[in-house]
Amino acid sequence: MKTQYWTELAEYDIETARAMLDTKRLLYVGFMCHQAVEKIFKAYFIYLKNKTAPFSHSLSYLAKKGNFFNDLNKAQIDFIDTIEPLNIEARYPSHKERLLNSLTEKRCKDMLEKSKELQIWIKNRL
Repeated sequence: MKTQYWTELAEYDIETARAMLDTKRLLYVGFMCHQAVEKIFKAYFIYLKNKTAPFSHSLSYLAKKGNFFNDLNKAQIDFIDTIEPLNIEARYPSHKERLLNSLTEKRCKDMLEKSKELQIWIKNRL
């Protein structure tokens, strides 16, 4: 039940990321991609551990505590390392201009695709 809850939230966040991309609100594409991955990681954590996921936004921490970090391939690890800071940066954009300049439409499309791929990878294991 809780796994389904987190999975549905993750799907909603992917759709929100797409809406942000469609409207060129690029700062929030990365944030919503992070949120989607965080929530699917929490779903997987609950599935594997049968207990509440840690109250953390750290993707690598969630994967390590869920004992699935080592199941991720190098590209997936590199990706979560890339989007990890976008959670904080989007919430507290101390360098908003620099961040906005780094979030091109092409980069955001790539983040969205990789987030969806990671969700599918996990869903196939649930």
